Parts: sequence; C-alpha cells; structure tokens
Amino acid sequence: MSTSLFRATPVARSALRAASAVKPAATFVRGKATLPDLQYDYGALEPYISSKIMELHHSKHHQTYVNGLNSALTTIAEAESKGDFTKATSVAPVLNFHGGGHLNHTLFWENLAPASREGGGNPDGALGKAIATEFGSFESFVKQMNAALAGIQGSGWAWLAKDKAANGKLALITRANQDPVTGNLVPLLGIDAWEHAYYLQYENRKAEYFEAIWNVINWKTVAKRFEA
Repeated sequence: MSTSLFRATPVARSALRAASAVKPAATFVRGKATLPDLQYDYGALEPYISSKIMELHHSKHHQTYVNGLNSALTTIAEAESKGDFTKATSVAPVLNFHGGGHLNHTLFWENLAPASREGGGNPDGALGKAIATEFGSFESFVKQMNAALAGIQGSGWAWLAKDKAANGKLALITRANQDPVTGNLVPLLGIDAWEHAYYLQYENRKAEYFEAIWNVINWKTVAKRFEA
C-alpha cells in the first residue's frame, strides 16, 4: 500500500525531531498528511475485527490524527513566518501525538489482511527464524506480545521492532498513547491497544481481541520491513 504523509518545512522538521517523530518512505501530497486507503474492505477482517470498528477506526479516528497533524504543521509554518520559534517548538507534543497516531495507524493497516488472503498463520523465512531465536517459538512470542498488550495501563501500543544497533535483533516493546517507535528501533508489527480498536465488538474483553487479531496479521508486510 502506498503511504501519503507530508513534506515538512525546516522548522517543522526540527519540531518533528523534538517530538521524536519517525521518517518512513512517503509519497507527498500538497504538503499535507492524507488518510491512506485500505487494501481491503471494512468488512474483510470479520469475524475477528468487525466492519463497524474498522470503519470508525479508519475513517474517524485515523482521520482525526491526520487533521491534528496538519493543523500542527500549519501552526509551525505560521510561527516560522513570524520568527516565533518558541511558538513553533511548543507544538511538539501535539505534533508527537497526532503525527505518531498517523504513522502508527498507517503501519497498522498494512499489518492486517483478511484471513482468506494473506492474514494469519505463522511467519516463515528469515523473520520466522528470528522470532524463534529471540522468543523461543512463535507461540511463545504471541504469548509474550499478548501479555505486553494486557499490561498497558490506559492506551498504547505493543510493537515487534528490529534494533539496528544490535545487528537487527528483535525486541518487544510498548509505547504509551500514540508515541511512535524511534531511534535505532524499526517498527515491524504494531498492535493497537486503544479501546477504539476493540470495544464496540469485544467490550471489556480486550484479551479476546488480542487473541483474535493474530488471525488477520499480514506477515508478508512484516517480513518486508524486517528484511529491508
């Protein structure tokens, strides 16, 4: 799937760095972040993720992050034009939240696929071997990932990441709210633990959501990030 992000001004880039935003490959559209299209219908992930959740999650929640990111970038550009760098840097927390929300969700949609197509199963090849080496087995990795998700207090994400500073060693990490994965860590697979990702279908039974989502994980996209 192609990803539409944004082209930042010099001050915007500085604020992005201050906010620990990441910089993936991107297609630029008029200097504005845009909501990425899905490569499947809203109902394609059922029964594991309902059509209603997907529609609200993608068209409402993700769109809110896109709007917030664009608003923050506009504020930074206006502050830059006035030489008000204090104002520009003050936007960093907003930029981090909405920019992180946009980036995290863009990866999230790419991580999913219908169970009747690429979704589910076990990773193979180099990624499968790396997971078995680091976590003991794929089954052990899933248990550890689900435990990390269940342990998130409030809202956040659990990620499988690759550590560039450790020869590509895999790491399981969590991030609060919409904080993106940054620095030497490359996000490979992220699972959204915010209530908006599951509550309409699973209510307070979030552990069921964490179990169900493995049926629609697109390991091909995860493997491509791992091997990049």
